This record gives sequence, C-alpha cells and structure tokens, in this order.
Amino acid sequence: MESKNFFILYKPKDIVSGDFYYAQAHKGPESKTERFFLCTADCTGHGVPGAFMSMLGVASLNEAIIEKNISNPNEILHDMRSSIISSLNPEGSEEEAKDGMDCVLCAYDFENMQLKFAAANNPLWVVRNGKIDEYKPDKIPVGKYGDELKPFTLQTVDLQKGDIVYTFTDGYADQFGGPKGKKFKYKQLEEKLLENHQLPMDEQKKVLGEIFERWRGNLEQIDDVLVIGLKI
Repeated sequence: MESKNFFILYKPKDIVSGDFYYAQAHKGPESKTERFFLCTADCTGHGVPGAFMSMLGVASLNEAIIEKNISNPNEILHDMRSSIISSLNPEGSEEEAKDGMDCVLCAYDFENMQLKFAAANNPLWVVRNGKIDEYKPDKIPVGKYGDELKPFTLQTVDLQKGDIVYTFTDGYADQFGGPKGKKFKYKQLEEKLLENHQLPMDEQKKVLGEIFERWRGNLEQIDDVLVIGLKI
C-alpha cells in the first residue's frame, strides 16, 4: 500500500500511550487472497498502565491472526477478549479485572474491494461522494463486561475507488477547548473530515493536527489521540 493512501495522526498524552494501531498483511493457509488487517485501539488508561494494555493487545492480535490464522475480525476480537481476560485474571478470582479496550478491527481485501470489520464501542466512518456513512459499533469492550460475553458483529462494506475509511479513538472528540472550553465532539470531527477529505492524505493529517492544537489552546491534552484515514 502506498504511503500517500493513508495517514495516521497519533498524539499520545504521555510518553507512552494506551492508544495503539496495528497493521499486518496476512494470508492464511486456507485463504485465496491476502488480507490487510488494521486495528485502531484505545486501551483502559493512558501512560504506563495504558501502554501495558497496548502490549497485551498487540500480542493478542498477533496470536489470533498469525498463529491461529483467524480471518474474521469479529472472531479475532472474541479471541483477543478471551486472552485479555485470562491474562489479567488468570485464577478467575473475585477481583474482577475490568481492563480492556475499545477498537475497530478492519480486514481489507483490496483484490475483491471488500472490507470486513468488527467494532467495539468506536464507530467506523466511510466518506463516499462527499457524504459520511457511519457504521455503528457493538456497545461492548474487548474485555470483561458483566457476566455474559456477547459475540461481536461482523460487518461488511463493499468498497469503491475513492472511498476514504476513517477510524479513531475518543481522544480527539473528547478534547476540551475552543472559546468556551467545551468538548470538540464527534459532530465537529465529522464536519472537519468532510471539509478536508479531498486533500492529499498527508495534508489531511497536518490540517487535523493543527485544528486539534488550535482547539486545545492552553488547556491540557486529556487523553491519547489517534485518527487513521485510508483511501481506497
């Protein structure tokens, strides 16, 4: 994939981060085509605790995709959830670990112009013909959440040339700033992406970074920030 076809805006709040991204091209033994896996994730916490969860997340992704050759994103998230729960709470003790992550895991099949994905708490946006289509997430994290482990939903998008797929964590939209010190919010993020989606991808990254810093002003950055755009 050419570098000009995507951008990654990544602004950790501290030196290390609870937000992480993962990219891996993989072709399983039974697969006819290679899939490009891209995960945009937000772990519980930021700084060192968040970074620990990020390492656990990357290890779980590698295990599911490369070692176990699981190809559907919903099944990969299910496998990751089991790994995370058992790693954080190996004895099944009464002290329930509530740590986990929100994420969007995409599996791109560029040959057949198809995207399969699963989303835990964070949505996926596709800009096509000057409009944003929102694909809503399952309202469950990849981690312990109540007593039952609900399955994640597999969603499919038939891609068209020129589509831009945006995935992100909540740090950008939740940042306080502006003239009244309020949250930036998803509505405004949507507007800014639409305003700038025709720019080259590296320009979009630059503009989004500048908008964020202007909005934040002198206020502290409250969370890790991650926004990924990928043009088909």
